[in-house]
Amino acid sequence: MAVMTGATLRDLMAHVGHDNIRAALIYQHTTHGGDRVIADALDRQIADERGRASDRPKSEAEPPASGTEAL
Repeated sequence: MAVMTGATLRDLMAHVGHDNIRAALIYQHTTHGGDRVIADALDRQIADERGRASDRPKSEAEPPASGTEAL
């Protein structure tokens, strides 16, 4: 559940007292809603970046990467 709040693996390790990644990963479990949380977060990041790009004057806007103009 803590992962779904946006906590990083390092955050979780500190919270539960694990000192190595392998120990922490043993207790990491996927959730049915986990994919939705990730997809929603990515959607927000993309929308935010598009908003920042549209706020820039055309001369400052970065050209799209090759083959990704439709994104």
